[in-house]
Amino acid sequence: PSYPQVYVDGELVGGCDIILELAEAGELKEACSSKESKVQNAINDRIKSMLAAQDVILFMKGTRTEPRCGFSAKVVQALDAIGVEYATFDILQDEPIRQGLKEYSQWP
Repeated sequence: PSYPQVYVDGELVGGCDIILELAEAGELKEACSSKESKVQNAINDRIKSMLAAQDVILFMKGTRTEPRCGFSAKVVQALDAIGVEYATFDILQDEPIRQGLKEYSQWP
């Protein structure tokens, strides 16, 4: 082995030649992304896909017919009262989406 060596998440990406090849191919940034960044990007892609699939979607605790918190129940009642068609997603069933939405929406 020679130096320099670049490691990401404890794994060797490469030395000078490989790093320069990745840079020239426009792939260096992706190669240097941590596993955490890649996971967050995948979660963001899932969220974007869900948002694109529906005109209105309510991310809530529970379901439309069985809300699991008072706030979710109030929002369901408000949406039902105006007769808007909407989808729901139970965030209690998918922790990565639950946490990902906080980052995606920049929720404090």
